[in-house]
Amino acid sequence: MASAEGYRMSFSTGGLFLNESVELARLHLPGEPWVETQARALEDGTTQLPKGASNSRTIREIKNRIETFSEDELTYFSETADRSDQKALLWIACCRAYRFVREFAVEVIQDRFLSYQLDLPLESFDVFFDAKAEWNVDLADLSMSTRLKLRQILFRMMREADILTADSQIQTALLSTKLMAIVEATNRAELAYFPGLSPEEV
Repeated sequence: MASAEGYRMSFSTGGLFLNESVELARLHLPGEPWVETQARALEDGTTQLPKGASNSRTIREIKNRIETFSEDELTYFSETADRSDQKALLWIACCRAYRFVREFAVEVIQDRFLSYQLDLPLESFDVFFDAKAEWNVDLADLSMSTRLKLRQILFRMMREADILTADSQIQTALLSTKLMAIVEATNRAELAYFPGLSPEEV
């Protein structure tokens, strides 16, 4: 992606939203604009979430993630992938949709894993955030309460995606042969979003 890409920090809406993401993916019609899928999801009340503004924000964020899927990825995600591969695909989608998450995955998680530092303390987020905020005014302007919320949600997302264990230990990614082939065909470099997987070594 272009270096001019900004930081969209709207992932503070919630976690990985696996069940809701699968539901929205299955609701999507071939060739339909994703904004129309989003509108139908809101109208039909297809998610398990309460109606209202919070539900609207959540569905928008889920749409922002899964609309990054290729046709092959979307079909696999919604029709045949097991739960483990669905989580991995959603993690890829989150990395695509949110530059901050993507850079954290590569610059912090992968780096610590390769350095045999398998614990991921909360402070790792703070150090990373401060470093990015030094040259990005949008990040620098975020309140402390927002930063803490973002940290909480990112760690939650990583646990739900099986990137982290319940006690915040980084764990080796296990992708199926089918998903590995899909990722390599789409963008081999995205293997770097997963601890222990390197585009150069696989």
